Amino acid sequence: MRLYSGTVNEFIEDAFHNKLSSILTEKFEIYYGRRVNPREVVSWNNSLQFLKNVVERYANKDNMIVLESELPYCGERIDAILFGEDDDNKENIVIIELKQWENVESCEIEDNVITYVGGAKRMVPHPSVQVKGYHYYLTDFVDIFHEEKVGLSSCVYCHNYSKNRNAVLFRPEFEEELKNFPVFTREDFEKLGEYIKKKIGKGKGIELFNRFLSSNIKPSKKLVDYTSEMIKGQRIFNLIDDQIAANNTIIDRAKKCAKLKNKSVIIIRGGPGTGKSVIALNALAELLSKGHTVYHATGSAAFTQTLRKIVGFRASKLFKYFNNFGDKKENEIDILICDEAHRIRRNSNLRYTPSHLRTDTPQVEELINSSKVSVFFLDEYQIVRPTEIGGVELIRKTAEKFGADIYGFELKTQFRCNGSDGYLNWVDNLLGVRETKNTFLTQKEKMEIKIFDSPHKLYEAIKKKNEKKPNSARMVAGFCWPWSNPRPDGTLENDVVIGDFRMPWEGKTGYKLAPNIPPAPLWAYEINGVNQIGCIYTIQGFEFDYVGVIFAEDLSYDPGKKEWVCHPENSSDPALRINKENFMDYVRNVYRVLLTRGMKGCYIYFMNKDTENFFRSRIKETE
Repeated sequence: MRLYSGTVNEFIEDAFHNKLSSILTEKFEIYYGRRVNPREVVSWNNSLQFLKNVVERYANKDNMIVLESELPYCGERIDAILFGEDDDNKENIVIIELKQWENVESCEIEDNVITYVGGAKRMVPHPSVQVKGYHYYLTDFVDIFHEEKVGLSSCVYCHNYSKNRNAVLFRPEFEEELKNFPVFTREDFEKLGEYIKKKIGKGKGIELFNRFLSSNIKPSKKLVDYTSEMIKGQRIFNLIDDQIAANNTIIDRAKKCAKLKNKSVIIIRGGPGTGKSVIALNALAELLSKGHTVYHATGSAAFTQTLRKIVGFRASKLFKYFNNFGDKKENEIDILICDEAHRIRRNSNLRYTPSHLRTDTPQVEELINSSKVSVFFLDEYQIVRPTEIGGVELIRKTAEKFGADIYGFELKTQFRCNGSDGYLNWVDNLLGVRETKNTFLTQKEKMEIKIFDSPHKLYEAIKKKNEKKPNSARMVAGFCWPWSNPRPDGTLENDVVIGDFRMPWEGKTGYKLAPNIPPAPLWAYEINGVNQIGCIYTIQGFEFDYVGVIFAEDLSYDPGKKEWVCHPENSSDPALRINKENFMDYVRNVYRVLLTRGMKGCYIYFMNKDTENFFRSRIKETE
């Protein structure tokens, strides 16, 4: 998707007549189904005139230019891309990231700087590091860079920034990145122009642009498919934007942990699909390669056991649970990476913990105490049971008790749901999790949404997806049916019953299961998991190309009251049946998780027709 494309000549004409921001605004609102942020319009008005001035003098009139080009499977957009040939007839594509920055401050975190952006001073990646992320992300996914001899160059134009007044961006530590991904400032008008001219000065961009548009996009990457390679240090996922700043902080604090007086606590918030687990495993691999003592911990048996299975016996010891750190001495570990930290509990006692080993020490204190650097990845809207208390405020207050240096980040770039921020915001708005501007889901959203009139048809659709691409889809449901023990022969009871539709839940652990039936913690990973229905506890933390959701009777929409109504009496979740306080919040979060596990599509069957009608009323065609 792109908000603008045309020849350089057309771009110059549109800029001359002040049409660009109007064109971009109109395309944005049609495509995304919401109003554009006024700050973005201001940035278009400011930056694009500077870009026009450069290309008017140095580019060829039949070069092609694209503005606000969306990255594959991702909500982020590249400011400008130019297409053309150089004097040797070599085809080239040039990325130009535009910055309005005027002042930049040094940052103690390697590869990051501090500047005023988004209405406040923020820690952000150095612009060369940012555009490097876009560069490799494109080469990763777009086949034209692999199948043809097309060059890709990437640079930054900080048109308001004067290196004569502020040279922070050009400090020696950024020399290598600047060499590969140069930054041009207000004094560098001619240098930027010559850079562009050298790459595409001969023109002839139209045919290359058309091939770029029609080039195959490689399939999106699922984390579990590449975990083993990541742990071995292979570059699989290219981090971009807010992910880079967070990752840089983890690596920097780890590198300096032996010299630092205080502990470091890094809190990274992000919704579904913002790359929390990718950063966690990326940091784990990088820190292991540097010889640090580092562990990855979660509160999820399904997620941890799947990671252990993938990496094999030797590396499996790196993956722990939150309740494994109560016996550690202070600072015994260099770095502790806590993924899915919203699942932190009040303490580490288990149901069968002997009385003499039980403790009143809060679990979050054990985690921070054990490590010099502790990193917490969380999404507070994924708390789904009363025993889960992991939140930003709890972690921050505990870190303050230890006198730790605290770093906070919020990840916003979306990689799941086909990169559709609109879909995720729509789900949150629809369920009443939080207010967003996305009241309606338009048919132009990249996420494929289908509502089925029977669970049979839903399951058939999910099976077909798996037949076409093994392990690409799963069926899940609200926890509204009992979970039976396996039969004596290891087969499963068909617990989920809707009319004549019958299917089993995942296989319970601790029992002998028949061949080809995976235990619940491996349901998301083993290929035969498609033959059982998953619940919140086995799908949380995972992603599939497609997810099929049975929206059960524990939550329904009342059209008379025009509000959601919860039904604890219909729940079979023992954690919620015992403690019904805040049931509404938990069950909303459950369906938020279930509806956001798909990377390409979400298929739904509603048991309650009023709920189905409400969903349908919030999906509309866009002219």
